[in-house]
Amino acid sequence: MSKQRKPVPKAPAAKAVRATAPDSGIFMPEPAALPAFFKNTLLQSALIFGFAFLLYANTLSHGFTLDDSIVITSNMFTEKGVDGIPGILSNDTFYGYFKERGKENLVSGGRYRPLTLVLFALVHQLFGPGSFAFHLLTVLLFAATCTLLYRTLLLLFRPRFGDNYALLLSWMAAVLFAAHPIHTEVVANIKGCDEIVTLLGSLGALYFALKAFDSRSAVWSAAAGVSFFLACLAKENAVTFLGIIPLALWFFRDTAPGDNRAARILKVFLPVVAAFLAFYVLRGDILQWPKIIGGGKPIMEIMNNPFLKIEGNQWVPFTASEKFATIFYTLLKYVQLLFVPHPLTHDYYPRQIEMMAFGSPAVWLSLLLYGGMLVYALSGIRRRDPVRFGILFYLMTLSIVSNFVFPVGTFMGERFAFMPSVGFCIVLGAWLVRFSSGRNLNLALGVMGGIVLLYSLKTITRNPVWQSNEKLFFADVETSGRSAKIRNACGGVLFDKATKETDPAQREKICRDAIAHLNKAIEMHPNYKDAYLSRGGCNYLLKNFDAAIADYRQALRLAENDKKPGLGLAIALRDGGKYYGEQKADLGTAMKYLTESWSLNAQDPETARLLGVANGVQGRHAEAITWFSRAVELAPGNAATLLDLSMAYRASGNAGKSDEAMRKALEINPKILEERGMKQQ
Repeated sequence: MSKQRKPVPKAPAAKAVRATAPDSGIFMPEPAALPAFFKNTLLQSALIFGFAFLLYANTLSHGFTLDDSIVITSNMFTEKGVDGIPGILSNDTFYGYFKERGKENLVSGGRYRPLTLVLFALVHQLFGPGSFAFHLLTVLLFAATCTLLYRTLLLLFRPRFGDNYALLLSWMAAVLFAAHPIHTEVVANIKGCDEIVTLLGSLGALYFALKAFDSRSAVWSAAAGVSFFLACLAKENAVTFLGIIPLALWFFRDTAPGDNRAARILKVFLPVVAAFLAFYVLRGDILQWPKIIGGGKPIMEIMNNPFLKIEGNQWVPFTASEKFATIFYTLLKYVQLLFVPHPLTHDYYPRQIEMMAFGSPAVWLSLLLYGGMLVYALSGIRRRDPVRFGILFYLMTLSIVSNFVFPVGTFMGERFAFMPSVGFCIVLGAWLVRFSSGRNLNLALGVMGGIVLLYSLKTITRNPVWQSNEKLFFADVETSGRSAKIRNACGGVLFDKATKETDPAQREKICRDAIAHLNKAIEMHPNYKDAYLSRGGCNYLLKNFDAAIADYRQALRLAENDKKPGLGLAIALRDGGKYYGEQKADLGTAMKYLTESWSLNAQDPETARLLGVANGVQGRHAEAITWFSRAVELAPGNAATLLDLSMAYRASGNAGKSDEAMRKALEINPKILEERGMKQQ
């Protein structure tokens, strides 16, 4: 009879223990269940920094794109390096680009964001105008922000929930944030430094405020104020941390019995408030208070105020219902892009986002979703858990770029999700941590790894489209084909390419492709001056002079103080007049066009010469001599014009003047008669 085996005792299962805070409802694995890898915070900080840097390393060789010209390549202050810093600090951010008073106010309320421009001026001073150093700065700042996010969340959660929960959630949230593809616009586009530095300074203010609360040190409170002031100088949406910082202290800091928690929070928070007030006064002084406090008329240009529609051949504002329905629709788009960041685009201008109404199911879905988030967060706010905090973080930081508070100049933008995405990453990380309790840690890490892998692949493959404006525009027009702005941008890039093309057949093809984009831009935005300008240029290159003249006339009507349409119209009229005179023998139209061209640009010697030719052909020799003489005055070194003047004098019977002009022409170009097929008399 065989011996009966003794049962082998099973290894005890990892116990799920309640987190430090008994009212949080959050469970974490036993300490032994968390690998030592996660407990080395210095190593994790270095790895997060390196991971974030490597994700965007393929942008370092890129050029300048989009609004980089406003803050770097065409900004008169940035281009001066250190010498331009006083101008940066004392003017609206856009003034260095427009270089003309008034134009910087194209966006409601003005913009005072000097800090990143100062950084750009320093980079320009130290490393020159090349793009590499600017991209390197941007990527390093992003990597530093991801690392600071990890350290700040660790400091935020640790006292309330203990090491394991804080270590895992902080790591997950920071890695998700680093990998999220919605950040490509901010990091791959150098101008996005303002978003990065704002979040970096705001997180720094939160970190120092937590240190101040824990240590009761006034030095840390002062550091929080300084960090927040710098964040405000980078971009105004740092103001949302006036709510985030006290909320974080209330959520995740407790005090001993008898200690007044509210008083301690207020004491820590006062330097931050003082920093904001100092910034607000400075901003008001630089941008002029009347323009900020209810001053100025509403902007009626759809590319700077998308909440406009055409009624009776004029732009009028959306109704309140239309505006808020459209805003809620964009809020739903933000949630979609945070969960599923595809497709991505830099352009959400009219009419990529259509005017919405409250009859749309998407609008009601957004209302229910955001209402549900708000109710969930506030109804259980006393539980003070990370999920509710993350939701409130998301809602508060999104509010200022939602178009509810003030107009941001476009319907939405992926860059506007940069700061709110911190809240999303906290929520997603908290869900994964909650799922990881007991034996599910490896599964939760596997799910986390899958998400990060997909996010990283999308980020790395999205980055290359930011290499140049041409690549960006023609990649994103596939997604944002209903946007007048990107259609105009594609047409403009093609027009510039056509002006450099030497093969006539290829130039014609490029122009026709450009016109196809520009036609769509004008269809969506009938008063789009820039689109008329580019289309006029394309028609000019195609020698469709009447169409070019019509486009330039329309651009001139819309131009206000812009001189480009007038100069373009003058050239189109000049060459159109030449075409009608030489190719069509229509001297009436030729004279009409040439006379109008001269009225627009009385400094063009070719227009004066052609008017001389047109008058000479009609036998008006005195008028021809007058026009040829003007052409010679404007271009005295032009042998051909002197020869024309000589011939006009001879036709009028003035042989002496004719010989004198001929002599001067031959002195300049001895072969001028041979080139004209004439013999010297």
